[in-house]
Amino acid sequence: MARDIKLGWDVEALNKAYRQGYMAANMGMDKSRCPYRGDVVIAAWEAGWDDADQVARDDRDQSDDLFSRIA
Repeated sequence: MARDIKLGWDVEALNKAYRQGYMAANMGMDKSRCPYRGDVVIAAWEAGWDDADQVARDDRDQSDDLFSRIA
């Protein structure tokens, strides 16, 4: 597998960090608690966290719209 020796990351590591960030947001973990070091891997984790947070906000907005239409 391709690996950047200087930076210490590969595509699999970035995918794992993204998935873990996504799960962390789903579990309510604060974004500041990223367990990684290194700018690129941190960015992958934060991207997963941001995506999950956006999905949760979109779901809340749709739920609010549904209830406002019913009422």
